Amino acid sequence: YYCLKWLIYILLFTCFSFFVQMLLSEKVGQLMDWASKRAVIRMNGDKFRRLVKAPPRNYSVVVMFTALQPQRQCVVCKQADEEYQILANSWRYSSAFTNKIFFAAVDFDEGSDVFHMMNMNSAPTFMHFPSKGKPKRADTYDLPVRGFAAEQLARWIADRTDVVIRVIRPPNYAGPLMLGFLLAVIGGLVYLRRNNLDFLYNRNAWAFAALCFVLIMTSGQMWNHIRGPPYAHKNPNTGQVSYIHGSSQAQFVAETHIVLLFNAAVTLGMVLLHEAATSDMEIGKRKIMCVAGIGLVVFFYSWLLSIFKAKYHGYPYSFLLMVL
Repeated sequence: YYCLKWLIYILLFTCFSFFVQMLLSEKVGQLMDWASKRAVIRMNGDKFRRLVKAPPRNYSVVVMFTALQPQRQCVVCKQADEEYQILANSWRYSSAFTNKIFFAAVDFDEGSDVFHMMNMNSAPTFMHFPSKGKPKRADTYDLPVRGFAAEQLARWIADRTDVVIRVIRPPNYAGPLMLGFLLAVIGGLVYLRRNNLDFLYNRNAWAFAALCFVLIMTSGQMWNHIRGPPYAHKNPNTGQVSYIHGSSQAQFVAETHIVLLFNAAVTLGMVLLHEAATSDMEIGKRKIMCVAGIGLVVFFYSWLLSIFKAKYHGYPYSFLLMVL
């Protein structure tokens, strides 16, 4: 009796293992077939539940939850999708490509039930579903802080899966062409004015160029170049667009443009005050310049403090504008 009982257990276990292996082979084969056709596998609710959520699974899946349809007007989703495609294609055409990890995407209009199931209230969102166990907090990509650049996503994936992806970007000739065009314009101007190069010693021109460089750097453009943050954030549920990030650890591209304009306005106010104090113009014009300069400095500096206070919660100081 006991021998028969153990024999039945062994047969059941063998049948179950065989069934699991067959099911796993079918899922991996289907994913490999789709991945060979397109680097990012588009999924609806049924595919997501069957291939990502349901066991068995001996592979990891990185999923981008997005909203790419034109009526959603999600500019950030399109920008993030471009970087995600670069990352997935870098893995697909890599010599190290295996079935250890797959890249997928769920669009809100094709899988709204998945968004509800995962309690997603914003897009784009990147999540890693490990081969074993449930996703942890670190398996949700911190998009506002790290940005959506393909290189940043690759580092995050390396941390979560030990899969190292070397990002290969398609050649972009826009930068070299613009630089060549700028050098050609400067060279042409110098050639046309070769008999009179006094403009090269114009202090106002050099001061303006230096001021533009300082404003660009102090507004956070270099941070944008390194991190690749989204331009703004649109809540897919409410449709509200945020141009200022609520955290002191991140920023949007639109935020740097706003800060640049505010800094430029404060600088213009200081220039007007200096001109009002030192120029030989009529007293009436100097008064107007003085009032305009004070107004620009006071208003836009107050606005800058308001932005700083909104990002650094608990900052005690403000001036005129109490709320952003």
